[in-house]
Amino acid sequence: MAFIYPEPSRTFSEYLLIPGYTAADCVPQNVSLKTAVVKYRRGEVPDLTMNIPLVSAIMQSVSDDKMAIALAKEGGISFIYGSQSIESEAAMISRVKAYKAGFVVSDSNVRPDQTLADILALKEKTGHTTVAVTEDGSATGKLLGIVSSRDYRVSRMPLETKVAEFITPFEKLITAPESTTLKEANDIIWDHKLNALPILGAQQRLKYIVFRKDYDSHKENPAELLDQSKRYIVGAGINSRDYAQRVPALVEAGADLLCIDSSEGYSEWQKNTLEWVREHYGDRVKVGAGNVVDREGFLFLAKAGADFVKVGIGGGAICITREQKGIGRGQATALIEVAKARDEYFEESGVYVPICSDGGIVHDYHVTIALAMGADFLMLGRYFARFDESPTLRLNMNGNYVKEYWGEGSNRARNWQRYDMGGASKLSFEEGVDSYVPYAGALKDNVAQTLAKVRSTMCNAGALTIPELQQKARLTLVSSTSIVEGGAHDVILKNGPSAQAE
Repeated sequence: MAFIYPEPSRTFSEYLLIPGYTAADCVPQNVSLKTAVVKYRRGEVPDLTMNIPLVSAIMQSVSDDKMAIALAKEGGISFIYGSQSIESEAAMISRVKAYKAGFVVSDSNVRPDQTLADILALKEKTGHTTVAVTEDGSATGKLLGIVSSRDYRVSRMPLETKVAEFITPFEKLITAPESTTLKEANDIIWDHKLNALPILGAQQRLKYIVFRKDYDSHKENPAELLDQSKRYIVGAGINSRDYAQRVPALVEAGADLLCIDSSEGYSEWQKNTLEWVREHYGDRVKVGAGNVVDREGFLFLAKAGADFVKVGIGGGAICITREQKGIGRGQATALIEVAKARDEYFEESGVYVPICSDGGIVHDYHVTIALAMGADFLMLGRYFARFDESPTLRLNMNGNYVKEYWGEGSNRARNWQRYDMGGASKLSFEEGVDSYVPYAGALKDNVAQTLAKVRSTMCNAGALTIPELQQKARLTLVSSTSIVEGGAHDVILKNGPSAQAE
């Protein structure tokens, strides 16, 4: 008969942290959330670390270039979704890398014969007030001038006014050649009190624009995650089918980290993918693998060459793999077993392979529970889908704002590669749903609040770093009754339905 585990698999909600001794210097502002992202040998420093232990999920409804930029500003990494064309994914990677370099490819461009109405429509679409006027209206056409909000007054100008009549012409612009470094460009901006500096190539063609706001952004985001060229770090999803074509394109575009996106990672297809990457790139290209839920799965991927291993099957908010196939494991139990296997593997081999907990996060405190159980970092989908920066629509439903959120195993995503079992190239049945999540506002504000809770809880456990938390943390199982006790109970809430006069 089948092997049956004697203990039930458990979720994060079934555990609580027991407070430890808190020293006087153990205060939230002293807590470091820096964490390893890729494997390293004992005594060495990992090639890639994050300043916060959060990454965004490899999903169409979560991670595009806008999300990647916003999360990198806070110190985390987004994995651009791989269920799109190779060219499209590579273009998203390129936009992220170009953005932080300061040399931004203009996405607001018009011809001189267009009108003020076109300028306003473009502003509404992109949110940008600086518009490049080029000969052909393209991002790389011959630059003829710039239009900013200072060049027009909507209340005093007809909408049909031609752009040529109110632009700041090229002759009055301060520009710089393509050979200009970012430091030189920022010096020019400050010396001349500019908001934007056009960077030109041959024949007066626009190449990039450097903005003053990007310099200010660095000062406002001290935890931002940058590469050696001061560009934002970005990850990308790949699959076990077209990796021979996709990986080279993503590496060429500048991806810092890859991850095989699969619902189940204990397979020959993942091993083949990892071996191909190692054969063609050695250890230069970093690639994670998964997902697994036990010791055997972790050891398989670690020995196959994974730089990190993702843990979790069926625990995502939109995942119905457990319902459809009866496969998976409670996220807490899976994480505990894999973390133990990771530590044993480190002791035996001297190689530390970080693990990423993927799924099962319902409340902010679950992040701290997962870290205490051994996760090096967490991959979140629903959490990030709620924010302005996710690529989905914000809708008003019955007076409340929501954002669309769908699984990669849903018919909407049609990401059959994620659930590939070596058969037909199609999605035979759904393993994800199409849904909505409550709109939560800006990523920056929400991540700051979540991490404030994590830091505070770590101090309650007497820990100033994630490794120290894992060493000192004491966890206890909770009963269903104590879960009820942990929330508001036996009172009438002022803002609840019971408080309304009858």
